[in-house]
Amino acid sequence: MTIPEILEILATRHSLTDEQADFMFTELMDGNMTEAQTGAFLMGLRAKGEDSTDLAAGVRAGVAHANKIPGFDGSRKEPVVDTCGTGGDGQCSFNNSTAVSLFLADMGFTVAKHGNRALSSSCGSADALEALGIPLDLSPEQAAKGLEKHHFAFLFAPAYHPSFKYVMPVRQQLGIRTLFNFMGPLLNPARPSHQLLGVGDPDKLHLMGETLLLTGVRRALIFSGAGGFDELTTWGMNRGYIVNDGVMEKTVLDPAKLGFAAYDPKDVRVEGKADAVARLRTILEGKGPQAMMDMVALNLAGCLHLLDKGTMAECADIARDVVNQGLQKGIPYVG
Repeated sequence: MTIPEILEILATRHSLTDEQADFMFTELMDGNMTEAQTGAFLMGLRAKGEDSTDLAAGVRAGVAHANKIPGFDGSRKEPVVDTCGTGGDGQCSFNNSTAVSLFLADMGFTVAKHGNRALSSSCGSADALEALGIPLDLSPEQAAKGLEKHHFAFLFAPAYHPSFKYVMPVRQQLGIRTLFNFMGPLLNPARPSHQLLGVGDPDKLHLMGETLLLTGVRRALIFSGAGGFDELTTWGMNRGYIVNDGVMEKTVLDPAKLGFAAYDPKDVRVEGKADAVARLRTILEGKGPQAMMDMVALNLAGCLHLLDKGTMAECADIARDVVNQGLQKGIPYVG
């Protein structure tokens, strides 16, 4: 098995086997590909159409080459949660998943939030948490201690995936979407057992769900919100899949049946980083705009349902109460 042999397979638009895909991603992240080979590999995958075999191989290699969190390898009995989206939905919405993660931690659930600075949004999760005073430069050992003490740690993606230095220049030179655009939410080095995963492109829902099945998540809700949001939305139907112990099933979530008013998408948008951080602070105090508070509650309810805290209706009632009360223990690591 050689790199040129597999590039030839992709040139004829044939799918790769698990072994071939694993070999190529390992070679890539070991730094054994030239930039020309890396570009050809990424373009070959896109030209044939990326599938879950390709994405799962990329995730396996990415996790294998990541900086590990001591004691967090996916085998813990108690849940480890992540809340994230693929990004790129172009909606300029507030930091909903960040708020949800902090409310979950405040409730005593262990949350390993994996993310980055803003790429296409007004304010990325890293930007928002940094503004709140939460450290981004945690070593793996510090992150493990933070997860135990605060029930929360932010895992800054560039610091935990050093092997990505071999692909970033090529992605920048290509200037187009590649398989790596979908890998980010799947590469959490703390290996969460439960995941709320928003996908802006509904055509990629099945791909993301199948990949989660192949890479060992215990329970997950993978969805696209109304209007192409990568969050659960209160103003329309949310469609996707539930993964539960190796089984994936379609699901539809109607917020109206859970008692949520149908706000307008413009009600959850922000104008730049300063506005995003200010809104996040008020939400965490239980005093944010109602449209944003309800969106946080809906997404928090999805997480609580994954964590077996009741039906979606019961979890929606719990989540509304939690969000309206604001954080009870304050912002983790602060004060």
